[in-house]
Amino acid sequence: MIQKFTEQRSRYDHLEKMPVRELLENINREDQTVPSAVIPCIPDIEKLVEGIVTRMKDGGRLFYMGAGTSGRLGILDASEIPPTFGAPYDLVIGLIAGGDAAIRKAVEKAEDSLEAGWEELRDHHIGINDVVVGIAASGTTPYVIGALRNARKMGLLTACITCNPGSPVTLEAEIPIVAVVGPEFVTGSTRMKSGTAQKLILNMISTTVMIRLGHVIGNKMVDMQLSNAKLIDRGTKMIMEDTGIEDYDKARSLLLQYGTVRSAVHAVKNNRHV
Repeated sequence: MIQKFTEQRSRYDHLEKMPVRELLENINREDQTVPSAVIPCIPDIEKLVEGIVTRMKDGGRLFYMGAGTSGRLGILDASEIPPTFGAPYDLVIGLIAGGDAAIRKAVEKAEDSLEAGWEELRDHHIGINDVVVGIAASGTTPYVIGALRNARKMGLLTACITCNPGSPVTLEAEIPIVAVVGPEFVTGSTRMKSGTAQKLILNMISTTVMIRLGHVIGNKMVDMQLSNAKLIDRGTKMIMEDTGIEDYDKARSLLLQYGTVRSAVHAVKNNRHV
């Protein structure tokens, strides 16, 4: 029987008797341990990122799969890729046990099927260049285990993000990423430190992949979608900084004309702007 660090008794007790300030300070104290728990994972994250980049260059996609908090975190990361980096909506795909309804409300027993995850991947016409990353804090979620097992049998690159070393999900993934954050502040509540670790790792994966695929120049999101006034303002200022244009309205007009910071800057530097 595996030792579930995520289910260990909290280091704190009598939480209901703690003053609000003490509760907040203790939660924060625990949260500060999470980045340190992620550090040992970096070599495995590096291996995964390099594998994703190679496969995406050959037309592959990245699938995140999880249940509950883990599934929602995968969907969150996937949903932010198109607006942030201008990548296609079907490049990074988040799947959650129970379907879209489970994003807002738990779907009873949805995660308990070993077949459901793989069936969903097949519905997306999974291919050899695709990558499947299972997210499961406990490392025991059947929905994730079944998907990874079948994907690996088919020769796909597989990885997992978990917080329990030696858990079943680590045995199914080619690249197990294990952030051992220890007991949660509220015993077993993996939406806390475990969820934070998963979010940090997902940020690292997707951001680094997008940088390596060329969606960042310097330190700027040059392909971001102009979906609101804030982003149009940000893009305008990027153009002003990168081209030396001092007229805000002119830079804004160029951004709207060419659609992205990248295209507008390229046009200015090649004297094609009007």
